[in-house]
Amino acid sequence: MTARYWRRQNRLARMSFGFFLLFGFLSLVFYMAATNLTDQPLGQVFASAQIYAFASTVIALGTHVLQSVSWWRRSGAPLPAPTSAQITTAKDVLAGLVAQQWRDETALRSLADPEPMPLAWRSTERRELADRSEIIAEGTVAFSGLDVHIEAMVRNFRALRCRRLVILGGPGTGKTTLAVQLVLELLRTREPDEPVPVLLSAARWDDRAHPRLQDWLAASLAMDYPALRAAELGTDIPETLVARGDILPVVDGLDELPDNTRADLLAALNRSMCGNDQLILTCRTEQFAESVEEIGDVLTAAAVIEPQPMGPEVAADYLQACLPPVPHPAWPAVTQALRTGAAPALAEVASTSLGLWLVRATYIAPRVDPSPLLRYAHGSAAELQDHLCDQLIPALVSTRTPADGPVQPFRPRHAWTPEQVGRWLTYVCRQLTASEDDTRDMAWWHLAGRIPNLTVRLWCGVGIGVVTGLVFFQLTDGMVLVGVVTGLLAAFVVIVMTGSWFTEVPGHAELQWRGRLAELGRVLMAGLIIGLVGAILGWLVGWHFGDYAAAWHTARNIGLLSGIGFVIVFGLIRWVEHPTVTATARSPRSTWRADRTLTVIRMLSGIVVGLMAGLIAREARLPTTVAIVGGLVLGLLFGLVVGRHHAWLAYNLTVPRLAAKGSLPMRAMDFLDDAHRLGLLRTEGPYYQFRHIELQQHLTRELQEKGADKAFEPVPPW
Repeated sequence: MTARYWRRQNRLARMSFGFFLLFGFLSLVFYMAATNLTDQPLGQVFASAQIYAFASTVIALGTHVLQSVSWWRRSGAPLPAPTSAQITTAKDVLAGLVAQQWRDETALRSLADPEPMPLAWRSTERRELADRSEIIAEGTVAFSGLDVHIEAMVRNFRALRCRRLVILGGPGTGKTTLAVQLVLELLRTREPDEPVPVLLSAARWDDRAHPRLQDWLAASLAMDYPALRAAELGTDIPETLVARGDILPVVDGLDELPDNTRADLLAALNRSMCGNDQLILTCRTEQFAESVEEIGDVLTAAAVIEPQPMGPEVAADYLQACLPPVPHPAWPAVTQALRTGAAPALAEVASTSLGLWLVRATYIAPRVDPSPLLRYAHGSAAELQDHLCDQLIPALVSTRTPADGPVQPFRPRHAWTPEQVGRWLTYVCRQLTASEDDTRDMAWWHLAGRIPNLTVRLWCGVGIGVVTGLVFFQLTDGMVLVGVVTGLLAAFVVIVMTGSWFTEVPGHAELQWRGRLAELGRVLMAGLIIGLVGAILGWLVGWHFGDYAAAWHTARNIGLLSGIGFVIVFGLIRWVEHPTVTATARSPRSTWRADRTLTVIRMLSGIVVGLMAGLIAREARLPTTVAIVGGLVLGLLFGLVVGRHHAWLAYNLTVPRLAAKGSLPMRAMDFLDDAHRLGLLRTEGPYYQFRHIELQQHLTRELQEKGADKAFEPVPPW
């Protein structure tokens, strides 16, 4: 059997255990309450307490059986293939989402403000890094290295035989920038039969879980663009698009992987691609050369390009164009020293797009005295770049002040000090460095999964247990046994059920009806079946304990509670989790909000079921206050713990602990969002990344120099 099969089976077993545990808890609570509050014979007490036991059992058993049957049908029956129209629609949807995602990043990077950086690219002169020219293209495809616009780069790419391109270069030479520009231009000029370019970080590829490029690409599409899983697009759209060659993967940052992993992935690329499979790959030159030497092969049929170093005069002209009309008086001396070669360190730093941007961001944008550039100009380029990285956070915080009026896309929403931003980004860097799987991508739900959670689960269980126990203690007129038992059971349920919260991925709810009525009808039909089963069992038990009226009364109550409870809590929750084509690209903020909305929906569903249970209990002779308040409390608890997506709850249990230590603010999502607006982080789907790996490495070195090596130890998984 496949790993996917066993994951489904284990998840089904965990959910079933949770359902039985929770329903057993509810049954016992109501039975105790009814037994202690009613002086009627046990046969009459049954009407007010055992209704919940039977309804709970029916819902739990019915849910388990329906899930098992549904899984068996899906595993055994072939799924209908998407139609040509559905595939075309899916490609258009994906193209729009990718364009939306990277247009914002392009504006944030100031790629064309006031003009594109004058960095030219040419075919590599290292013949050991590229395949034979006759395999790469028919005739001659020139990446000449002259001042060629991005439109010409795209034309040259399309002229390649297999349309495979490797972008090499040193640190900060603009490899990712070029990849983003290529993605947007390919999207702008895309013909209907051409694949959709999608940019992904190589650091996210685990070749142990996904040995083939296609498997990883399909999984990434399903995660980053949930609109592709819409029911109206057909089943398995991400897998279908990848299998048909309708996706052009743009894999960024192969150099960010460990040496052995990098070589393995390069070999995996060659194994995965065949025919006319297309690819764009970015990597640092030396790391790519090492991987090629290790596997003894190049990337098949791929053109390889490298940037030409930017000359001092060209860099000086670009800086001059970026200066305000009335610049600081020291700027003429800086640009003159750069032109004449009197500032060798500055010339070396400014020969790359990263160095040029750092100079612009730290000294031109804040309009400060650039004289320190001349002081560092005669030292080493590494010292100058470290100085620019030190100045970057204060410069961006001072120049991009919070917007006073309406929200602006490239200005932060809140005021942070440079010291706070630096300290909190250092913590993010620390967590990324401690990660064994991915040192590049930070998701907000990772915050909960990377620190121990047993203590907070215990305290959470104790808190909810105390509140629940006190509520039932008051409702039962001071019956200690009822309060203690209900409190202990509530604490136990919370501690057990929250164990998986801290590793769950976020979910989202979609309440759109159009095109999904058939699925909703199946949910209602399942609820009707569960209700009928509950009514039959209720009739049999009620007839055994009483007469016809008691049997009818019990059948009605158990049937209603079973059927409606199943529909509201289980059926509708699963129904609203499906995305639609109207969904936007999954950004970190939208993912956070979506999981929060899903949590609220589950809580409201639990409250509705609890209120209904309370009304039935009131009718069945349980005191009104006990019935209504007890039902609402337990319904709320029920709504909190059921379901498969609790990332937002785990995040809110984690952030206060991090804020108490000064690692992150209480408004952690606001800070991460503003760090993106400041230009310090970028987003790739639901993940945050450092905009420049060099800044992440700079912060890492500072941590190590301060003796913070213990911070890089991975945390236990509990």
